[in-house]
Amino acid sequence: MEGKVYLVGAGPGNPGLITLKGLHCLEKADVIIYDHLVDKGLLNKVRYEAELIYVGKQSKAHLMSQKQINALLVAKARQGKIVVRLKSGDPFVLGRGGEETEVLAAEGIPFEIVPGVTAAISAPAYAGIPVTHRGLSSSFAVITGHESSPESGSRIAWDKISTGVDTLVFVMGVANLASITARLIENGRSSTTPVALIQWGTTPKQQVVEGTLSDIVPSARETNTGSPAVLIVGEVVKLHHKLRWFENKPLFGKRILVTRSREQASALDDILSLEGAEPIEIPTIKIEPTLSQDHLDNVLSRLAEFHWLLFTSVNGVEAFFAHLHQHGLDSRKLYGLKVCAIGEATATALRKYGIQADLIPQEYSSHGILACLKEEGIKGKRLLLPCSQLINRDLIQGLSQLGAEVEQVISYRTLPVDSGKSKVKELLIKGEIDAITFTSPSTVRGLISMLESKVEALNKAFIACIGPITAAAASESKLRVDMIAKEYTINGLVAALVERYKKEAER
Repeated sequence: MEGKVYLVGAGPGNPGLITLKGLHCLEKADVIIYDHLVDKGLLNKVRYEAELIYVGKQSKAHLMSQKQINALLVAKARQGKIVVRLKSGDPFVLGRGGEETEVLAAEGIPFEIVPGVTAAISAPAYAGIPVTHRGLSSSFAVITGHESSPESGSRIAWDKISTGVDTLVFVMGVANLASITARLIENGRSSTTPVALIQWGTTPKQQVVEGTLSDIVPSARETNTGSPAVLIVGEVVKLHHKLRWFENKPLFGKRILVTRSREQASALDDILSLEGAEPIEIPTIKIEPTLSQDHLDNVLSRLAEFHWLLFTSVNGVEAFFAHLHQHGLDSRKLYGLKVCAIGEATATALRKYGIQADLIPQEYSSHGILACLKEEGIKGKRLLLPCSQLINRDLIQGLSQLGAEVEQVISYRTLPVDSGKSKVKELLIKGEIDAITFTSPSTVRGLISMLESKVEALNKAFIACIGPITAAAASESKLRVDMIAKEYTINGLVAALVERYKKEAER
């Protein structure tokens, strides 16, 4: 089998800025060879069995030389692998993609280029600085910052670009900032020209330092602004304060711990990111199939005996239908059953399988389910409850007290995870987490287990719970619960965080 290499631009740092084709390449790759500045969240999009190879490419600290990387690409492709060379920004914009493809072409290795969003235009855009603007700039140039010192034998035509282009964007130029500004002034650019240095552009760590060609060097030193950063020179910089939008997001720069399972974390990550936060994903639980499927098999053969099918989570829905499909069955098997979903997310999961929930309690809790089912009149009715081994016993007891006959079937297991133990400890001890989100009692128990019951580190952060049942589990574990979402959903949890930080900013 012939292999192939895709040179994929990962974008400037924000994982949401990768192209759709780039994401598709990641999802089908056998091998991913990635650089230092690639957002590690993108690696969650790859197949479990894919091989991940980190090659560094950090300034003055390369794990592999360019020659070794070239050889690695050839070797993996010759093994018949689909290889993604994941590069920050765009592979052909000062990314040495041309050198890598020259080697592939010479070796007869099939390849494709998947362009990416370059930091040269996206970092200024996220800072509210357009590289062109009618009346201010009708041209721009992208220039490497590595060729700015006289000793390096610069190939940059400083005498032409200094005054011949309206907006200048230098990438990888922090180390040579003094030399760049001096060259521009020497070649005719006014020392009062506005400039901005944008560090970690497009990410929640973004920092913008403004100045002029004459004073940006001391300003950068004073603010300790280092790599990775983009330097933008020109009148368009004046628009930063008027047009900045990213830094004004309510959760901008907040580091928020996401404790859900890996399979479910991305939904919360995405919503937090949209509000400007930096989600720190450390799953504290994992979802696995039930150890014995005998009971499930038996239940499927007796579905006609039940009146209601009750789902208390998205996981319950997915596990139940996965088992149904394993037996060559589909949603038609549920004919005659009424279906109750604990919340909108669970109801949405059901719709994927063609099932519209008959009942969705307004209060997404066990109490809400009991209140609604009481009105439905379930006395003498048989209810089937597919759930995990950690189901809330109060719900089962409450249903029984209403006169229902409840059969509980374990359709999946919720288990603790240890893999992020050292990372979460370090972040919490250093006080580098602003808020912790808990979306279920199992995430509470999982995180406490990771920390070996040392809750004092957790109480340094703001603790946000999705609902009262989760909050009760946190309180029982001696955690200080700072916030309970008004709406017991992921969207409700983020909305509550946004409201909290907006109020804090107004003080």
